[in-house]
Amino acid sequence: MAKFVIAGRADCPYYAKTELLADYLQKNLPDFRIHKITQRPEVWEDWLKDVCEKNKWSHKNSPIIWRELLDRGGKGLLLGGYNEFLEHAQLYYDVTSSMTTELMMVIAQENLGAHIEKEQEEEALKTCINPLQVWITSASAPACYNLIPILTSGEVFGMHTEISITLFDNKQAEEYLKSLVVETQDLASPVLRSVSICTKVEEAFCQAHVIVVLDESTDKEVFTLEDCLRSRVPLFRLYGYLIEKNAHESVRVIVGGKTFVNLKTVLLMRFAPRIAHNIIAVALGVEGEAKAILARKLKIAPSYIKDVIIWGNISGNNYVDLRKTRVYRYESAIWGPLHYSRPLLNLIFDSEWVKREFVATLKNLTATGRQFGGILAAHSIATTLKYWYHGSPPGEIVSLGILSEGQFGIPKGIVFSMPVKFENGTWVVLTDLKDIEISEQIMTRMTSDLIQEKLVALGDKIHFQPYQSEHKDLVPDEEKNLVMSDADFLNRIPQTTFEKPQSLEFLNGFEGKTVES
Repeated sequence: MAKFVIAGRADCPYYAKTELLADYLQKNLPDFRIHKITQRPEVWEDWLKDVCEKNKWSHKNSPIIWRELLDRGGKGLLLGGYNEFLEHAQLYYDVTSSMTTELMMVIAQENLGAHIEKEQEEEALKTCINPLQVWITSASAPACYNLIPILTSGEVFGMHTEISITLFDNKQAEEYLKSLVVETQDLASPVLRSVSICTKVEEAFCQAHVIVVLDESTDKEVFTLEDCLRSRVPLFRLYGYLIEKNAHESVRVIVGGKTFVNLKTVLLMRFAPRIAHNIIAVALGVEGEAKAILARKLKIAPSYIKDVIIWGNISGNNYVDLRKTRVYRYESAIWGPLHYSRPLLNLIFDSEWVKREFVATLKNLTATGRQFGGILAAHSIATTLKYWYHGSPPGEIVSLGILSEGQFGIPKGIVFSMPVKFENGTWVVLTDLKDIEISEQIMTRMTSDLIQEKLVALGDKIHFQPYQSEHKDLVPDEEKNLVMSDADFLNRIPQTTFEKPQSLEFLNGFEGKTVES
């Protein structure tokens, strides 16, 4: 079969004559096929230059005709222009064209009009396709600034999915949000349909398909831990109400931040029960920090370390589980292909380093509040969203904060980080993993704080009491892998510099109604 591609300037009379002859041949010859390409006069030269550079051809006029080698593969075979095509038709098919110059000019103008009309139809159709509505709360937070370029790169939702981003924050942040809108537009992303701001509470999450919940802004005041926990309730009651009322029925909500991530997620589930099954907490930040510390120890890239499991409270009392962790591309006496890996614990011979220095470094990040910087928080959120939409890498373990249904002996009703895999637009808890049982004491310590945080926040318990082991002198080795709780973190901060999370003051920053606690 002979397939020819005929490309030309839309108003070119020689393209019109070539097109007519090609149409005649296609109609009368069973094995002759053509594909037509037209370009506006103002873009023709640049388009032709790109095609010739790509295929290493030399051609400067309209039209350009080449034959696609369907039977042999590879790039097309350049035939030439108008004269060369006429000679080919005369030589091989004994057919020529007798179109007059006047008719050529008329058809050329018709071609240009048809090309413009086709472009307009495509643009109209494009506007009919609804973009993915992405809302980001507390958009003045540093993580948002780093998240936007990743979302607009096309890597998260795909290059064929257009998105509209709405930056949601209080009225005081409006000027900053306006400058952020301009910067986002400057990216000229092909997947970004629009970017806007919202400071009116009653309009929040309108038709949202994706909602990213970041850390709320803070004021410096003295507050107790119990007040901190309770202050989360009014805001997340409001968020839950607005999501249920305004968001799309299939909305996906992803919660990130530095403190009380599990608590904020479970509160959102409580106040937005209709979409509770589509609310998750990001744990990849802790996972990334752990991989980076291990990579520095082994002198390899963090990306070569896989399957670090984060159990428990994402922003506090969690257990970093290395029993399933694998290392790829590690230079040693044993070497294999790219898919070859070895257990991490077989490569780090200093077990005391794992139990002490490794955990101490993670604890220090929590104690100083330096964990989950803007870049890490943004990357963790974006990667989790990418997995949610397109699936996680086959065979890899991903840590995710989800509502417990009793898996691994975890009490029901709390948000707990555990190992999962993403597939088919959802996640599956990896309950079939072997040798990942956690001692009752470790599990009790992790779940105790989460249960108490929830009870204190909702007013069912007055005081928060951090878990204390009954056998303080007998601390299991694996318990040394526990990172401190939110309570430990808050107790380390002097009260004079303690940051009070926004509650009703935050809500009053919005235009419109507020809610009472």
